[in-house]
Amino acid sequence: MLRIKKLALNIIIFFQLFTPVVFSFDADEARVIQIYEKIYPTIVSIDAQSPYGISSGTGCIISSNGGILTSSHVIDKSKDIDVTLNNGKVYKAKVVSVMNNDLALLKINANENLKTIELGNSETVKVGQKVLAIGNPFGFSGTLTKGIVSRIDYAKNKIQTDAAINPGNSGGPIINSSGEVIGISQSIYNPDNNKSNIGIGFAVPVNSAKDFIKQCKAKHIL
Repeated sequence: MLRIKKLALNIIIFFQLFTPVVFSFDADEARVIQIYEKIYPTIVSIDAQSPYGISSGTGCIISSNGGILTSSHVIDKSKDIDVTLNNGKVYKAKVVSVMNNDLALLKINANENLKTIELGNSETVKVGQKVLAIGNPFGFSGTLTKGIVSRIDYAKNKIQTDAAINPGNSGGPIINSSGEVIGISQSIYNPDNNKSNIGIGFAVPVNSAKDFIKQCKAKHIL
């Protein structure tokens, strides 16, 4: 009987030592992970050859046939634009249209149906709500940051957030807790000439982008 007990104890110890650790996430973590895994395939990296060198930014796939939304300053005066999907495939892009609110639409021919991002309603945005930013800051593709809506500037039509936005994030989405885009990352403010992030970032409200996309579709150019 004693030997049986020792054997059982050894078996228990063995499984305690070699059973893989199962990590658990709280509800908020699980939701963020779920949103990121859903959104990430719709995010692209943009590298545009401008007269001043390479301009890098982020874009969102907004139509399955290759329509991409980004910031116009990312592709300003560029004739050669490369778009890299999350799977590493690189395509040449053409500029479909540019809006004076720092928005631009690009088009690639991917020869496949692409996964698209979901656009929300920026009119329902509230100061204090949680948001996520996804982009390619400093070339680190697919980077996720988290924060809140810090302020809404109705006069300048801008959403302010403390979610970290850095060079390379421009054109990427600001996302709500439902996984919908509420803004397009545009710029940051700081005292060192926009070289680093101090928690004051700005985004163009997504409703401006939705109107822009609608106009392009009505003209059959997207």
